[in-house]
Amino acid sequence: MDVTALTATTADVVLPCLDEARALPWVLERIPRGWRAIVVDNGSTDGSAELAARLGATVVHEPTRGFGAACHTGLLAAEAEYVCFCDCDASLDPGLLTGFVGRLAQDRADLVLGRRRPGRAGVWPAHARVGNLALARMTRTRTGLSLHDLGPLRAARRQALLGLGLNDRRSGYPLEMVVKAADAGWRVEEHDVPYLPRQGKSKVTGTWRGTWHAVRDMRGVLAAPPAPMAAERKADAR
Repeated sequence: MDVTALTATTADVVLPCLDEARALPWVLERIPRGWRAIVVDNGSTDGSAELAARLGATVVHEPTRGFGAACHTGLLAAEAEYVCFCDCDASLDPGLLTGFVGRLAQDRADLVLGRRRPGRAGVWPAHARVGNLALARMTRTRTGLSLHDLGPLRAARRQALLGLGLNDRRSGYPLEMVVKAADAGWRVEEHDVPYLPRQGKSKVTGTWRGTWHAVRDMRGVLAAPPAPMAAERKADAR
């Protein structure tokens, strides 16, 4: 991937957060210089919001529980031309997003996704990996995109994202973004990123039950018919 540094390019990084005080210092210190970290507190009880504010992040609150609810609140709070998303559990390095935004700024892509590549066994639980592979396969069938992962590390233009009309507020939000982007004719890229041991327990894929609920939400997204006139929004993404 071409990771040409564009020093004048800045972005907002949306970090959905639910009890991630252990991971926040590591994550926030890796936000690219000059970019803004938007920590969306989704009901933390471990002081995450207060810690994020002390560390210099912009903190917004979303009382409705759900990964999509937190992500979308962060998108609405963003102001930069480019918006990135990253988990707040230290499993992904937000510093890698400079390369993603570089692809957007060079007009080589409209949505850039990170394909998680674990460095050692046990980082990605077997049940979560199996669920992700199945969903990626269904996504390829539905969209025609050659994707292998539906990971949360991603970047796109803010106005274009708002134009997609994303509605899911649970685990289906990342997939809905990809599906609607494909329906709108966006250029979607996937690039390998290291997947690191997370801090704390996953709220979604840490259990079979959580994984099942995520798969159920995402299957509902895949079953929805394409939005009318989606292709006409292609130009808005550029």
